[in-house]
Amino acid sequence: MSSAQFQPEVSETSPPPASARFRYFDLILGLFAVVLIISNVASTKTATANLGVWKPAFDGGTILFPLTYIFGDLLTEVYGYARSRRVIWFGLAMNLLATLTFALVAALPESPDSPTKGAFGPVFAFAPRILLASTAAFFVGEFLNSYVLAHLKIATQGKHLWTRTIGSTLVGQGADTLVFSLIAFLGVLPSDVLWGLILFNYLYKVALEVLLTPLTYAVVAFLKRAEGVDTYDRQTDFNPFRFGLKG
Repeated sequence: MSSAQFQPEVSETSPPPASARFRYFDLILGLFAVVLIISNVASTKTATANLGVWKPAFDGGTILFPLTYIFGDLLTEVYGYARSRRVIWFGLAMNLLATLTFALVAALPESPDSPTKGAFGPVFAFAPRILLASTAAFFVGEFLNSYVLAHLKIATQGKHLWTRTIGSTLVGQGADTLVFSLIAFLGVLPSDVLWGLILFNYLYKVALEVLLTPLTYAVVAFLKRAEGVDTYDRQTDFNPFRFGLKG
């Protein structure tokens, strides 16, 4: 059953209906922010993937971070670019708060009986660089992801969801991986290790998006039925610095 059969089309240039108190929007927003923060903390460690003859490095945040793009797909596909834009900014703000808190705690004098015994500082001293990298990469990648998905939805007339979830991921994750890895690890890792990390991270993120496509289909269909909305951004202002729901 197509989405047009069970919910109205909503334009982001029109005020949301009075009944648009979405039941699941806040849940997705919360999961989005939590996954982002966990991923950025995990990114302070690089590990090695054992793929036989190829043993590329990858940052720990890669394990969970691709889920933020899946949440971004859900938000843009169901609720529209304007609401997705607000969630992206919320995630960036929470990430900033977490990183500044870690940096402050790392700078505090350590108690002699601290259970971390000097381990906390060296790990989170790297956090500001991770913050810079993740903020720049996330800003570019997430907005590209939402922009491409919204435009592909118009081009495909709402059909073939996989073309826009995977297509937007190819663009968004490509930009995100490149920007994050270069800012976070250039000069820290040898160049061959760095480019191996970039390649592995990108392939992993795209592969996970492809593997989870059936689940994305199921969740999108559920949300459109439950929320009674299926947004097409035909006249939306895609300026990432606008914060309202109109235009």
